[in-house]
Order: sequence, then C-alpha cells, then structure tokens
Amino acid sequence: MSSKGPSKSERIAIFAGSFDPFTTGHEQIVEQALLIFDKIIIAVGQSLSKVALMTVEDRISALQKTFAHDSRIEATAFKGLVIDFAKTKNAKFLVRGLRSSSDFDYELPMAHTNRCLAPEVQTIFFPTAADRSFISSTLVREIVKNGGDFSSFVPTAFLESLKTAK
Repeated sequence: MSSKGPSKSERIAIFAGSFDPFTTGHEQIVEQALLIFDKIIIAVGQSLSKVALMTVEDRISALQKTFAHDSRIEATAFKGLVIDFAKTKNAKFLVRGLRSSSDFDYELPMAHTNRCLAPEVQTIFFPTAADRSFISSTLVREIVKNGGDFSSFVPTAFLESLKTAK
C-alpha cells in the first residue's frame, strides 16, 4: 500500500466487534479472511451496552502484538456504525464469523441492514472451525471472572491483560 492510501483494487475488509476479549475463534476467522482480502482492519467497537473486562486500549495493544508478524492486519478503535467506519477506510467488505445457526440468525438481519445503508459494502460470513465453535468472548469473560484457566481460548498477547482484568 502506498502512503497515498489504498488503491481502488485493494480488497479491504473490516472485522468489527467488541472483542472483549478477542478469542482464538476470532483469530481463526482473520486467518481465513486473509486468504481472500488484501487487508483486514480489526475494528474494536466501543459498546455502550456492555461492561468491558478489558480497556479498548488494552485490546488494541494485544491485537497489535498478536498480528505483529503480518502487515496486512491493522487494529483500531471506532465509534458509531460499522458501515460508516467502513466507508472512511474505503473498505468494501465486512467480515463476520459464524459459530452456529443462532449466530446466523443474528448476523443476517444486520447484513441486510448494512446493505440497505451502503449497497457497495458486502458482508462475508466465515464459519468458525468446529474445534473453536463453542468459544465466545462471553464464555471467556466468565472463566476469567471466576479464576478458571482461559489460556487456550485467547491469543497469547491477551493473557497478561486478562490476568489483571478480574
């Protein structure tokens, strides 16, 4: 990518969520998406309805460490509608992970709504690997809060922040 910004042909995708915390399931979705897209922007949303375990700054820092080996991945915070954020980044794709049919039931209306708001932006769904399909940020937060071993459910860069987040 040049310093002038993304080229028109560069396939940029936004993978947005609260990622509190980012899990190995999320990581696997990013790895799948890299097979298709030139750049993935992991957009950490600042949810008004959720009480966060980790600060946004800690999440972004851990994401940057997790993906430091790959310049095609960027981590940043955003506020507001993801579709508006995608437009500011010249992204034409939204990446969403699916663990189960209930995820699909939640994600499909959101994809339709985003398509109405910005017809030029496509939502692409990636299924999570079967061995990670049960992992959710909510589950990991419960394990953390109750002193359980969560180390196999999150990338290494998240371990330290989560150990002190209780």
